[in-house]
Amino acid sequence: MESTNQRKELKVSAIENGTVIDHIPAQSLFRVIRILRLDRLEDQILFGTNLDSKKYGKKGIIKVSNVFFKSEEINKIALVAPTATLIVIKNYQVVSKTQVEIPKHVEKIVKCFNPNCITNHENIPTKFDVILEGDTLKLSCYYCEKTTSKEDMVFL
Repeated sequence: MESTNQRKELKVSAIENGTVIDHIPAQSLFRVIRILRLDRLEDQILFGTNLDSKKYGKKGIIKVSNVFFKSEEINKIALVAPTATLIVIKNYQVVSKTQVEIPKHVEKIVKCFNPNCITNHENIPTKFDVILEGDTLKLSCYYCEKTTSKEDMVFL
């Protein structure tokens, strides 16, 4: 006979040093893994998807050992997972916990959707204004003014 006090959650080992990306929309988890190129890392990576979240219904989480993200990587996360929280761990202790912020402008991290854009033909770094209308996020190219939807973004 099973005990009624049986544990119903799985504990994952804590990371000594690294970053936890929490509150990722479940449908965006694998995109975050791809754009950060986490599949190429040698260090330990743990992820979970479709986890219950009181705030968001379902969420994803990623724990990456020995990795601390740079601002351009954090901007990538913010573009595809604007609800994400970054938790920096050092010596098993949380040293910072911050909500990602959607930047007003991004440079050199997304390709322009317009095949005729000068950035797709010459060695010119891409530049975009970020447009947020309600929950809809779009990028407007600084050079050709074409807009790229969140779903069509191609990260460099």
